[in-house]
Amino acid sequence: MNHKSMPSLTEEQINTEVMDLHKSIYEKFQYEMKYIRPPMGEFSEKSLSVTNNLGYKTVMWSFAYQDWNEDKQPEEAEAKKKILENIHNGEIMLLHGNSKTNTNILGDIIKEIKGMGYEFKSLDEFVLN
Repeated sequence: MNHKSMPSLTEEQINTEVMDLHKSIYEKFQYEMKYIRPPMGEFSEKSLSVTNNLGYKTVMWSFAYQDWNEDKQPEEAEAKKKILENIHNGEIMLLHGNSKTNTNILGDIIKEIKGMGYEFKSLDEFVLN
């Protein structure tokens, strides 16, 4: 809910963070969340245990770049190049929604990636073990 580092939280705090977000997403979009990406990619045995007990599958990304800092946005051409040069089968791309650069290039990126022969799928369409 507040994008806090999970290893620094108590079990109760992890539960509150996750379930408050779960409730908010359900109330706004009628969507039952079942996947979680720990904020900043930081996790511990405790945080994995708590989120697993809540019914969540932890999924990490296979590509990310420094796009989260609103005061240090990459140039659009630089961002496109970095994203396109790192495309790979099964990629889980992490792009931050607060990035103005991402907002501006997302449509072009999707078209170019599809033009390269790739498809976009939901996590449910992948076989997750």
